[in-house]
This record gives sequence, structure tokens and C-alpha cells, in this order.
Amino acid sequence: MSDQPNPTGTPDPFDGLPPELADMLRSMAAGRLDPAMAQMMEQLGMAQLDPAMLAVAGQQLQAMLRPTADAGPVDVEQATAVARSAAAVDGDPSVLEARRREVAEAARVARLWLDSVTELPAHDVDAVAWSRAEWVEATVPVWGELVTPVATGVADAVGRALRGQLDRLTDAGLPPGATPGGLDPTAIVGAMEPVMRRLSSAMFSLELGQAVGGLAGHVVSGTEVALPLVPARTVAMIPSNIDAFAEGLEVDPAELLIYLTVRESARARLFAGVPWVGPGLLAAVRAYAGDIRIDTDRIESALQDIDPGDPSAMSAIQERLSGNLFSAQPSPAQKAALTRLETLLALVEGWVDVVTDRATRHQLPDAAALGEAVRRRRATGGPTEQAFAHLVGLELRPRRLRDAANLWAALEDRAGQARRDEAWHHPDLAPTAEDLDDILGYVERVTSGGGAPDALDTELEALLDAERGSTGE
Repeated sequence: MSDQPNPTGTPDPFDGLPPELADMLRSMAAGRLDPAMAQMMEQLGMAQLDPAMLAVAGQQLQAMLRPTADAGPVDVEQATAVARSAAAVDGDPSVLEARRREVAEAARVARLWLDSVTELPAHDVDAVAWSRAEWVEATVPVWGELVTPVATGVADAVGRALRGQLDRLTDAGLPPGATPGGLDPTAIVGAMEPVMRRLSSAMFSLELGQAVGGLAGHVVSGTEVALPLVPARTVAMIPSNIDAFAEGLEVDPAELLIYLTVRESARARLFAGVPWVGPGLLAAVRAYAGDIRIDTDRIESALQDIDPGDPSAMSAIQERLSGNLFSAQPSPAQKAALTRLETLLALVEGWVDVVTDRATRHQLPDAAALGEAVRRRRATGGPTEQAFAHLVGLELRPRRLRDAANLWAALEDRAGQARRDEAWHHPDLAPTAEDLDDILGYVERVTSGGGAPDALDTELEALLDAERGSTGE
């Protein structure tokens, strides 16, 4: 608490700030400045300072400096609020009970069909129909964990930039009277560091919320992005987005719901039945994000010409720091993590493609058309890739998905669906990026331990060549 009197009896807006900073702001608000500093501020166009605006700035600084306000590198609560708002821009109607019953029935059908085409057990699943806001609430915590390494890196880079600015300032020397009452500039920067960390957290929370909110208006199911974002053994469908996807497709909407529910149920079986797959995907994303290189030059540029006397300076810094702060050149560790991630994503989605095809091709008249629609949707990337690019500097796309689907199909043709699914039992047994380069070699190795290609190998090779030729791959 300051010893300065407060005759008006109103709360002191600067009380609670570091003493040096509080005294400086009080002097500025009262018009009591050292003549040299007053002259310098007049040259900067700051001769007239609005005490009310300074009071607002003081209150904002208190909130940022208050220990209880520190939510860490990412504020999940704030991100969730932003995401919910973004998801509701085009409307987010509550899911009616009739739609919930439709999803529950689709999940029941999906379970029966999948039981006959995969050895992975169904387990007891919770089939739910979510609004976009409900998908946001369920997934933001996982997204927050994924972007925390990046948020921490940016916060550290901002701190280093601030200290660098201070070093250059003190090395150059300050003119007499540049700070009131002999205020130590080190104290100002020391007080600003927690503010900047809060600003960095707010910036990432905003970015996260906007990205997840955009995805919420696009995804048709809980794990469509092929990451375990929802609670285990949950088959979550988003009816409003399924309706939007159905527009322009000449298929029965009821068939589309069942087809997409089969896909989501297959993914739920895989994540529940193969415990290492989900954590492996998330670990690969975190490994990539953890070695992100921050563009410190851009951060320093954003800080160096900000007017510290302007109450809107914090907003200006946030605007300048928003967007892509990542180095364009990935590190060797990132390249390795990206290879692991792309390979595992391709294997997951390729397996889902094959299993869904086997479960639906004799059950749904439009199964082939629906499968092609899903492939086209996935090929465009859209909000999913944009979200990853903004959050972790990663353009996420399973580029080798068709190769992975061909591998699973070839293994099934050679040894049956049980042997196909056994390849997931241990990460050391799962196919690798090299196996996607030599599908027939992989199938031969895991089924017979070697030997020369036989007639089936030749036939499979011809089929794969024809497939690649038809797609231009």
C-alpha cells in the first residue's frame, strides 16, 4: 500500500503495482513530472495524458500481475470461451432428442457391422450427439496440452526480448530526468515481464480458441482429425455439421450418418483397443511443437517501438505478435517427429478406410460414393490444416494415406483380417514409413518371413501400380 494520501476516498488504481511503477503512474496522472521527462514526453506527442485512461491501464496491469491471474502458458478457460463464441458465429443449435436417438441407433448399427470385419473389440462405448459447443468443451483441454510447448517458447522469447531491450537502453545511457524520482528502469522491465507472460498466454489462448472454434464448425465427429481428442470409448457425432456436409451430396442423409458413425466407431475401437496409438499421435505432435523455433527478430521488432506511455500499448503488442511466429525451417528433430506423425496418421486413417469399406460396402447402396466424398473432403485440408498451422506451425496432412490403405488391404488379402489387426499389437510390429515404400515386401516379411514373390505378389503389385497410375501418384 502506498503512503501517499488519497483524499477523494476512491480506490487507488495503481495500488498493488510494484512501488516504482505505481509512483511513476501516479505522477503522470497528477501531472507531476520531472521537467526533462515532461519535455521528452511532449516531443513524443504525449503532453496531455488522460488520467482516466491511465487508471484503466493501471487496473489492467494489476490483473496481469496478480499471481492468481496467471493461468500458465495457455488459459484453457479463456480459450474455451473464445472457441464457443467462434463456433456459434453461424449458429449452434442444441441437439434435439430425436437426433440423439438417430445417433444412438447409428452407433448400434455400426457396432454390429464392425464386429464382423475387425478383431478389435467394441468395448462399451458412449454414443453421443453433440452441438459444436459441446465438442469445444470436450476437446480444448487436449488442444491446450498440445500447444503448451509452443506457448512456453514464445513467452520465453518475449522475456529475452524485453531483457535485450533493457540491456541496450542501459548501455546507451539515459538522459538526466528521463525517469521520475530516479526510477530504476530495471524495475520497470522487471515489472513488465510477468505482464508480457500474461499477454503471451492471452495471445495463445485467443489463437487456440479461434482455431478450435473454426474446427468446431467443420468436424463431423469427435476424432475426425485422427487425434484422440474426446474421452476414451466415446463415439461423438455433430449432427449440424453432418447436415452441412450432406449439402450437395446426392446421397441419403440417413446413409451418410451411418457411414460417418461407422468411421468414428472404427477410430474409437482403434484408440481403445490399441493403447499406444493415441498417446503416440499426441507425443509426435508435442515433439514437433517442443522443438519449434521462435522468430525472435519479429518479437523484438514488435517491442522496440511500442510507446510505454500509451494505455493501448498492450493491445498493440498483442496485434503485432499474433499470427505466425515460427521459423520456416524445421529442425532435424522436428523432421523426425513429422515423419513419425505423418506415418502414424496415415496408418490410422488408412486402417479406418479399409475397415469402413469392409463394413459398409454390402450394407449401404451409396458406400462407394460416400467413401469418395470423405476422401475429397480430407484432401482439401481446410480448417484442420489451418488450425495446426496456426497452433504449432504444422501443416498436418496424412500424405501417404492411400499407401497405408493399400498396405492394410494387401495384408488382409494375404493373411486375413485377424493378421491385419495384429500388426497394431505393439509399436515395434506396426508398419513404418519404409514399409509404405515397399508394401509387398512388408506383407511378405510379416506373413512368411521372406521368400520370392509368388503369383499373389504379382497380382497385388499390378493392382497397386494401376491404383497409383489412376491417381497420378
